[in-house]
Amino acid sequence: MATDHPSRPQLLSVRHQDWSDPLTRPAMSNEQDVRPGVELTNRYLIRDGVPVVPISGELHYSRVPRERWAERLRQMRAGGVTVVASYVFWLHHVEHRGEPRFDGNLDVGAFVDACVEAGLDVILRIGPWVHAESRNGGFPDWVQEAPVRHRTDDPAYLDLVREWFGQLAGNLGGRCSPDGPVLGIQLENELYDQPEHLVTLKRLAREAGMSAPLWTATAWGGADLPAEEVLPLYGGYGDGFWVDSDAPWDPTFRDHYFFSHVWDDPGIGADVRRAQNIDAAAGGPRTPSALFPPATCELAGGMGTAYHRRPRPSGLDVATVAHCKIGNGSAWQGYYMYAGGTNPPSDKGVQESHATGYPNDMQRLGYDFHAPLGESGVASDSYAELRRQHAFLAAFGSALAEMPSSLPDVRPNGVEDTGTLRWALRSDGDSGFLFVSWHQPHVPLPTYRNAQFEVTLGDDTTLLLPSRPTDISVGTLARWPLRQYGLDYATASALTVLPGDVPTLVLTAAEGIEVEISIGGEVRTLTPGLSPVSVTPSLDVLVLDASTARIAWVCEDGGRRLLLSADELTWGPDGVVSARSAATPTVHVYDPAARTFTDLPLAPPDGPFITGIGDAGITEIRPAGNAVPVAYGKHDGRQSAPTQDVFDELAAVHRVDLPDWAADAALDALIEITWAGDIAELRVDGRTATDRFWDGARWLVNLRDAGYHPGAELTIHILPLATGSTVHLPEDAHDRLLAADGQLHALESVRVIGRHSWTQAQGLSDD
Repeated sequence: MATDHPSRPQLLSVRHQDWSDPLTRPAMSNEQDVRPGVELTNRYLIRDGVPVVPISGELHYSRVPRERWAERLRQMRAGGVTVVASYVFWLHHVEHRGEPRFDGNLDVGAFVDACVEAGLDVILRIGPWVHAESRNGGFPDWVQEAPVRHRTDDPAYLDLVREWFGQLAGNLGGRCSPDGPVLGIQLENELYDQPEHLVTLKRLAREAGMSAPLWTATAWGGADLPAEEVLPLYGGYGDGFWVDSDAPWDPTFRDHYFFSHVWDDPGIGADVRRAQNIDAAAGGPRTPSALFPPATCELAGGMGTAYHRRPRPSGLDVATVAHCKIGNGSAWQGYYMYAGGTNPPSDKGVQESHATGYPNDMQRLGYDFHAPLGESGVASDSYAELRRQHAFLAAFGSALAEMPSSLPDVRPNGVEDTGTLRWALRSDGDSGFLFVSWHQPHVPLPTYRNAQFEVTLGDDTTLLLPSRPTDISVGTLARWPLRQYGLDYATASALTVLPGDVPTLVLTAAEGIEVEISIGGEVRTLTPGLSPVSVTPSLDVLVLDASTARIAWVCEDGGRRLLLSADELTWGPDGVVSARSAATPTVHVYDPAARTFTDLPLAPPDGPFITGIGDAGITEIRPAGNAVPVAYGKHDGRQSAPTQDVFDELAAVHRVDLPDWAADAALDALIEITWAGDIAELRVDGRTATDRFWDGARWLVNLRDAGYHPGAELTIHILPLATGSTVHLPEDAHDRLLAADGQLHALESVRVIGRHSWTQAQGLSDD
């Protein structure tokens, strides 16, 4: 068990380290596939002449209803995402050879157009093999069964790929071209030892008419990638479903809660490699290529749920991994997943499963992934946690991109170390940011006592902060500005800078850490609140307390604005704000000229306002089986999910009676299901709309997306979980299972939530 540190002061030191390699420009985007406004260096991406730190979020268009695309993209933009990444599933598009489908939510060309309209760049991850917890890794069955050497330069396999790339390029219709809107193309996924095959796939994509300024490939697992041909992208998951149910918290997960200059995660995909007898490239690089900047495409936006292992990361878990990567020197923050979804229906199922030779049984339909935006489109805790980081990158990213990462003189001695503070510096030698991370799941950390930082910059200037040693509370994520905007330092995290005759530096306080600013060596203490402090004639400082920071939004469109709202906000490139709520939303906007917050005027929705919150009626129409098995079989030592026939035989069936207003077209209604057991399915008129493996999390379903309509029959089917089951559950869920009498089954409540959308009133001032 972790214990508090002794009371003696802890002087923590770091010295700025300059770039190890000179600034260079690869051929990619500079000499090849040139697009005006896009340049790549070995340190960062440049857009329109300005270094940027892009933020990409994964959303799979084929797992989201087409009518929801625009809404999800607005949610992503409001969350600070600047690039949308999506796998292109061959399996979803060409289930039967010669019958490619690009209709409905399979119209990838229309999806690219929707991204452009939302003001977002696009990365297409075209495979052909994508994994993504999909059947055959995304190969249609007819491809999987073809007598070819898959994922190689076997001519017979390449003929199949050439056919698919041609079909995809036809639907994209020039959108993947030198003057098209697609920023990047990922080739294959998790390919470790065939660099020549990636080059071949790049050639085939070009021959089909697809190209982009950036070509990428996943680099984890020590992948051997073709130099100069692809931008290596890394990942980082703080927990995962792909280890055995009885495995402890793996070091490959724990690594990501530390600052480091090692980017490779050998754990991602390791179970699939093992199952398919694929060896990762022995001795491959674990640090980024000197040719390219350190970039990610799969930071854990959440975590998927396998039958045998069901991790449930918190918002702070997700934010800590991302925060550490920024401190490590990240030039590109990429999340998997950022928005969850639902698998397309299929008689065979399109999910990864033991039946298809994969090591995990995944949910047949639900792909919520505990993402910042879940399957239902509702934001999770991680959405707000990440939103603050993304506001910081929007405001300071152009400067941060020029700042290499420096690690402190004393660093943790391994992933078991819970005593050494985790922190790092990003600096250009003159100014910078000090990053502190003091959180991890599963293994408690103590309060870190009496920390004081000594930072030596490039001109040998030394900053000592804070003026007196401070305790670092568990859960602290900090990014303190150093020599920014005339300050020597501040002991609160930089959020953004608001424009005005006098700019306003917005900081967020951490629990238990006094907010100090130093100007010319003179230290001043600030109290968090909603009013700014004039610290110099040319700078106001606004410090938000931790609870207020959680409801802070920074809109970069239509002029940067700071908003406060507990309701969900979205906007597009025009900056017009929409708020969605079951009640009347409240949005406050900061006015730098008046130096105060004012109400943002909102126009109510058209038509009658329906107050839509209430409990549904629940009737058990069939009890569960009396003695469900402890296990339904195993595959390679891992528990298998029951077959559909077994589920239908043993699951309890509950009819859910909703109020009439739940189907009202004026509302976007959700149901929140509180339940316990093993597996649940939600069915509408007997058709399964989505499913869930129980892990103790709330289950939200969007009724419209589920196909609910007036007069529809809604049923919830729950398979109990035997108390002797060895599936891995979060601690609270596991404790509840052990307290059950033989088996656990409960449907405690179904709450209906009807939401309206309000839009910023036009013609009214929000000044």
